[in-house]
Amino acid sequence: MTTTRKTTTVFLTVLCGLLLTIAGLVQRWPGWTWPVLAALLLVLPAVTFRVASQRRGPVPVSFEEQLTAAPVERTEYRVNRVALPSLWDDYHFVFSATVRWCSADGPGRGTVVNPAGLAVDAVLSRARAIAEKREPGHASLLQHELGGALSRMCPDSTGHLRAMAEDISLTLPDEDQERLDRLADVRKDEAVWEHQRKYEQSKRRYLGEDVLKDTGSAVVWWLTKNDEHVAKTVADLPLLAQLTSAANDTDIPERLLEMLPNRPGGPGTPDIDTGSADFPAREPSAADHLSGFFEAMGFTEDDDRRAMLARQFSQLVEQHNRHETAEDLLRRFDPPRPPVPGTGAEPALDHDPGSPAETA
Repeated sequence: MTTTRKTTTVFLTVLCGLLLTIAGLVQRWPGWTWPVLAALLLVLPAVTFRVASQRRGPVPVSFEEQLTAAPVERTEYRVNRVALPSLWDDYHFVFSATVRWCSADGPGRGTVVNPAGLAVDAVLSRARAIAEKREPGHASLLQHELGGALSRMCPDSTGHLRAMAEDISLTLPDEDQERLDRLADVRKDEAVWEHQRKYEQSKRRYLGEDVLKDTGSAVVWWLTKNDEHVAKTVADLPLLAQLTSAANDTDIPERLLEMLPNRPGGPGTPDIDTGSADFPAREPSAADHLSGFFEAMGFTEDDDRRAMLARQFSQLVEQHNRHETAEDLLRRFDPPRPPVPGTGAEPALDHDPGSPAETA
């Protein structure tokens, strides 16, 4: 600082001397003025330095206090594909992030040789404390949760620095994700199967404890199923009696035994082949059951109502694609009439166009 001032003073003195010399030559000053000017040029700089040094005085503030504080140093380190445990054993998250830190050293603390190691350890400890409490199926949600939890500068366990993380990526290995997807499918299928099982159990309880509790309940249920067709329900009464007894593992009541077509002396007995020692008895057909129904109703062989009802039953059976049964009913109870001799005309079917069978 002093050297700069001396240089400036000398430069100004020389400049002033040159200017005065030029002015004296132009104005033709007398000769005695030149020694006076030379003396002034030598004395004035010395006086000026002396006065300036006395007025300046000592520096009141130490130089060190005037120094600008050093800027806070921030650094970063990239962490890639670190395994973090999850709530489930053997399932790990894959964690990647950019770790940032700043020094937090206080008085008396030593210098940290590897601050990146401390910062990474602090961030991973915070991330692990959260990840090990989460299920592996929610990796995308956990990624955003860690993004918020690790976005703040927090001190490490030693207190030497403060660390945070950004650009966080959290995923599951592909094979673990495939296993989780398969487990999810199995759980969904199991839930559907459980609902189906409960439905079947409820249906069995309904049939066993309500519908087939006894023959009377079965008859009422069958009436509602057949739109209150009494004739059809009566025809199916032997079948309902057998079904009810089988469902409850009991014997058929005595009052209903006479209605069974395959019981000796029961309805329809003449139409059923009881068989022999070489040829066992055949199972009663639908026509046998219908014959037993007609006998129970008191319809004789020459009663026209047998043919009319047989046609109606045949049409109902035909709608359920039981073609052979429908033909068997017509063949047994409503066979075609033989042709009239001498006319050559085809036999007329004994069908009433206005009967319910034609209008059904």
